[in-house]
Amino acid sequence: MVKKYIGEGVLLFNTVIWGATFVIIKMALHDISPMMFVAIRFMLASLLLLPFMIKILRRSEKKVILSGALLGLMYFLGFATQTIGLNYTTATKSGFITGTFVLFTPVFQLLFERKKPSKGNLIGVVIVLIGLIMLSSKGNSILGIFHEIGQGFNLGDFFTILCAIFFAMYLVYLDITSRKYDYRPLVFMQVSITGISGIIFAFILSDSGFEPVRFALNSNVVFALLYTSILATIVTTTLQTKYQKIITPTKAGIILSFEPIFSMILAFMVLGENISHFGFIGCILIFTGLLVTELFDKLKFNNE
Repeated sequence: MVKKYIGEGVLLFNTVIWGATFVIIKMALHDISPMMFVAIRFMLASLLLLPFMIKILRRSEKKVILSGALLGLMYFLGFATQTIGLNYTTATKSGFITGTFVLFTPVFQLLFERKKPSKGNLIGVVIVLIGLIMLSSKGNSILGIFHEIGQGFNLGDFFTILCAIFFAMYLVYLDITSRKYDYRPLVFMQVSITGISGIIFAFILSDSGFEPVRFALNSNVVFALLYTSILATIVTTTLQTKYQKIITPTKAGIILSFEPIFSMILAFMVLGENISHFGFIGCILIFTGLLVTELFDKLKFNNE
């Protein structure tokens, strides 16, 4: 029981770190193209990890390396499809559709692990999904967010749905592999594969004229790269890979839904972005969804 709470606490800590990246990266992207930022962020993280991983990698079996590489591919595809999607759809729709990974996670948990999520988890997912809808509302009318989300389905929406699917698959596959293998080579392979793929993808997008490579070395970019590569990549990926196996992928997805809450709070404090009335309600609902997953099945069991 204590281990489960440690796992939940670690993931919640990760969402705080990831939540801060919204503001930090937003300021840095004035001087660096998005895919190039992803590439440098993860390559820097892999280079920092390499001296500590050489001996471990040499002792690792081939199947561990391959599993880590597959995790890295899913992780990268999540980032890549989200970045492409943002070029064709609105930030509001992107934020909401990305958050629907909490809906896909129990589906992949059932398909890959043959495990049915508990009723408490499923109820929590529904509550969190409603909370994400409200959190995505920029105004004070819920009709506004439904109007924007209900606009014609476009290419950006399609890529963002793929992003949610890849992140959901990543959570479930991480649950499977982290139970079987040493987390350290899995961490390194995830980070390095994401970095290498980012470099390749950045130049493909540049050559196609889709996203020209931009890179200006200034204090904003340096700070953003150091923060995201060390804290938001090395620390968070290590903690998630080591501890997520203690809890279910569906519960992990719900906890990770707190990331937009922390992003919103920091955007309000640093960038002065307003928080709508429905944004506050969305925060409360996401928190309620987590409480439901935590307490529903316990109360049911006790009553029986």
